[in-house]
Amino acid sequence: MMLLVATALAVPAVGITAVWQRQLDAQVDEQLRREADELRRFAGAAREPGTGRPFSDGAALLTAYMSVNLPRRDATLFSIVDGRADRRSPADPPTRLDRDPAVVARLAAVRGTGIGWVDSPAGRVRYGVIPVRVSGDPRDVRLVVLEFRDRQQHQEHRVARMLLGAGAAALVLAGLASWLVAGRVLAPIRLVRKTAERIGEDDLRRRLAVSGSDDVAALAHTFNHMLDRLENAFTTQRRFLDEVAHELRTPITVIRGHLELMDGGAAEQSATRALVVDELDRMGRIVQDLLLLAKAERPDFLTVGSTHLTDLVVDAVAKARALGQRNWRVAHVSEATVLLDGQRVTQALMQLASNAVRHTEDGDLIELGSLVRGDRVLLWVRDTGPGVGPHDRERIFDRFAQAVRPGARDAARTTGIGLGLAIVLEIAQAHGGTARVEDVRTGGARFVMDLPRRTPYVEGDDEPDTHRGGRAKDRRLRRKGPALQRLRDHGRR
Repeated sequence: MMLLVATALAVPAVGITAVWQRQLDAQVDEQLRREADELRRFAGAAREPGTGRPFSDGAALLTAYMSVNLPRRDATLFSIVDGRADRRSPADPPTRLDRDPAVVARLAAVRGTGIGWVDSPAGRVRYGVIPVRVSGDPRDVRLVVLEFRDRQQHQEHRVARMLLGAGAAALVLAGLASWLVAGRVLAPIRLVRKTAERIGEDDLRRRLAVSGSDDVAALAHTFNHMLDRLENAFTTQRRFLDEVAHELRTPITVIRGHLELMDGGAAEQSATRALVVDELDRMGRIVQDLLLLAKAERPDFLTVGSTHLTDLVVDAVAKARALGQRNWRVAHVSEATVLLDGQRVTQALMQLASNAVRHTEDGDLIELGSLVRGDRVLLWVRDTGPGVGPHDRERIFDRFAQAVRPGARDAARTTGIGLGLAIVLEIAQAHGGTARVEDVRTGGARFVMDLPRRTPYVEGDDEPDTHRGGRAKDRRLRRKGPALQRLRDHGRR
């Protein structure tokens, strides 16, 4: 880069110097031609001082011409008569070439008017030879005009050196400034590289300090966001493996112990077999729930579609009846269609329904409902069980957390593995919402999924591939439909 800048500075300076030299050569040649013209005009008008007649002596004519036509600085005139230097102009030249026999002989040998170059102690000299013919004077008389071009180029060379010197200084300053600016600009990038080198699988907590709003700051933000995703992915993986190892260790130990002790009769073997099958089923449920929680971190966890809330709640109640002999009821429902993953939300409602069954007795009331409130969609399951203690309301949504029945000891926990409510929370958060538990004044608890409302369709629009609690079918939205009729039929039972 610096070489390119140096070339860009040097080329104009060299080019300007070359142009100056060509212009100077042209000016020297033009001066020689003007000098010849001046001599012709002078010869035509000049008169001898004593007689007043035209000059009859060529040498005297040139002497008179050189006395009245002084040359420019860095130039001189002298005459040659019959091959020998005769007179010169009054000003002292840079060097006396009229005293150099070789130069004089060379100039005397020029035929006619001629222009050329000759070397001298003062550098290269541009010469012009002008023959002079005067009537009545048979001698070889000629005027020599010398232009010391190297002396004339001295100023131009000095300017060129100044340009090159200024360009070199500017190059050094520009290089230093570029180095400082590049260092500051690339410092965050070097920090990104060093941070990336220090980050390992065991330490993903390092982050870049971000300041400003330029592209480098945006790069640092993107890098930190990438580290957040990596840390979350590694944390999820570790937690999944830890939870699998922890939860599967107990049923495997139970199965192994009973198989080692299974030496009794048929009744004992049958009981052991039933216990082993039950533990294996429990292991299967643990694996399925853990896999579901692991999938919740993936971007393709949800398959969002248009879902009718009434159909969703009615279908969930119909499926939940198989969970236990309870007084299942549909509470308030909304006749709205929203965008969500109907299958995942149904799965969450079934988890809440299963949780309600575990905390109630036969014949107890369990109701499901939905409500659109502003830009929120509320889905809930309410039971008339013992409720949830204040100290358990936050932690019961953690993985493998189980509530203590109110009034019972800490060890008297409910059955289950403690993943159902965690699944509900993950499904709600995947939709951009949350899940919570609320007290009910009449007793029991109400578990609520609070989701954002997204409605891409308006009433009367055709809705393709409408997802209705696990079923897909094209239909036209209307205020009265099969779902509402099934709800009314269910209410009369």
